[in-house]
Amino acid sequence: KPLFESGNKATLSAFGEVCLPKITQFMAVYQALEEDLQAVAAGDKGKIRVASVPSLVTKLLPSVLAEYSKRYPDIEIVLIDDNSVGVTNRLLAGEVDLALGNCHTINQADIDFTPLIADPIGVVCLKSNALTDELQNATAAQRKAGFAAGLKWQQLIEQPFIYNGTCGLLENTPAEVLNRQARYTVENITSLFSLLRHGLGITTLPKLAFPSNEPDLIWLPLLRPALTRQIGIFKRANKTISPAAQTFHKWCVEYVKQDYLL
Repeated sequence: KPLFESGNKATLSAFGEVCLPKITQFMAVYQALEEDLQAVAAGDKGKIRVASVPSLVTKLLPSVLAEYSKRYPDIEIVLIDDNSVGVTNRLLAGEVDLALGNCHTINQADIDFTPLIADPIGVVCLKSNALTDELQNATAAQRKAGFAAGLKWQQLIEQPFIYNGTCGLLENTPAEVLNRQARYTVENITSLFSLLRHGLGITTLPKLAFPSNEPDLIWLPLLRPALTRQIGIFKRANKTISPAAQTFHKWCVEYVKQDYLL
């Protein structure tokens, strides 16, 4: 049926009058779709799935996400926390686009790892533990001599040791003897802190894994051996990620290296 009256292309026919609002609606939808696709292609819109170890969800990611969301408010982020092995497995299975964690657990050639920060390993104990006084007494002398302040692994031998998942970082160092003589083995971080608060022993933890507002416990630097876990962001190698995931990857690397203070 004709859209216009015969002989007058400026006047809509009855059929044209019915079609006009639908065509107008279609054009508006088309324009919105085109703008959305352009935004997705530019990385300004979309959905990102990110897996992370809990310590980074608690300390590192909030500041990263806050700044990222200001710049990219239309990107939805799905955040999944898991242990180091779980984070890697989720990435390899395609459940997430990106993952943040410790490269110590990564040996697959099909993962592309970008380092972000070196997270120092320290000793966690009650604030009333004798190790706190030992460190305070040694600090002045160490700094006067030009040395960094910290504990030696030999100072930990006489203390009951609680093994946790991050203690694998002590392996192949003199401090691995602590793992061999551990009195307790705990996998859950909540259970670990419960044992520590009850004075059942000491443990080692990366600094990012220690709560900043902990009232009863203290994190003390371990000087000998001086150990770190390398924290980074990783993606599947030889796999193209979405523009939104690419912008997050780039933003995370730039923000942490320039603005994040451990």
